Amino acid sequence: MKREEFNKLREAYESVSMPDKEAENMRKKIAEGKREARRQKNLLLALKCAAAAAAVFIILPNTSAGVAYAMSGIPVVGRLVEAVTFRDYQYEDERHRADVEVPGLITENTSETTEAADEAKQERLQKTAEEINQEIEAITGQLIAEFEENLKMQEGYQDIIVKHEVIRSGDAYFTLKLICYQGAGSGAEWDYFYTIDLQTGERVALKDLFAEGADYITPISENIKSQMREQMAVDENIMYWVDYEDVEEWNFRRITDETSFYINQDGNIVIAFNEGDVAPMYMGCVEFVIPREVLEGIIKIQVKG
Repeated sequence: MKREEFNKLREAYESVSMPDKEAENMRKKIAEGKREARRQKNLLLALKCAAAAAAVFIILPNTSAGVAYAMSGIPVVGRLVEAVTFRDYQYEDERHRADVEVPGLITENTSETTEAADEAKQERLQKTAEEINQEIEAITGQLIAEFEENLKMQEGYQDIIVKHEVIRSGDAYFTLKLICYQGAGSGAEWDYFYTIDLQTGERVALKDLFAEGADYITPISENIKSQMREQMAVDENIMYWVDYEDVEEWNFRRITDETSFYINQDGNIVIAFNEGDVAPMYMGCVEFVIPREVLEGIIKIQVKG
């Protein structure tokens, strides 16, 4: 529904007295118009971001089902947040290769109501999605800028890869994982996790999952150390920097409020580390699922799968 049509419907609804059944139909059309307006705003944001980076990115509106939904205006039924590929940057020659899919979040209001609380939550959700999209733009833009700068040298080898994965999408939380790889001789991978509380529309920090003032840093950190020791005891190829006497300052001691995390489909908190954070680079990115009993009495809500 176009905005002009929506405005005409609203004017008609406000100025004309009609039977209850017709009025109800009109209310539904107005609600549909509002949802369409939000959808168009999201698409306009995506196109503006793409235009701002047109010298670097190529817009491929049909590279995924998610983008096909977004560009055609078809609602993402049953989901408040959806991840789509906004842009695709590809380059390859004998020495250099880039495979970058830049994801973005779009929001969809699936409610038929027009209550103020729903409107406010939708606005918060949209603002959160826009902030995350801007962060992703900055990360991927920097990677591509470095890649293109290195192209000018006409020597060496380099690879960059950016992919994304929706870790969780349910009634409570949405989590997007951004996977980044950069190689030049040796390579390194690092990940970013973006979690949104779908009940509030706000982005979630680790501390938000626990009661105010609760010490969650200590029990989570000690559990991670225990898992590290258990894994090393059963597999000689596994190594973490814990109880490491050669270089004691490398030893993992505790997480921080900035440590990456997400909530998996089973409802467990997962702590994630990038290559080299708590183990040698050959171990790659590592994750630790924190058992529920470790958090008993301090977790603020019972996260369900």
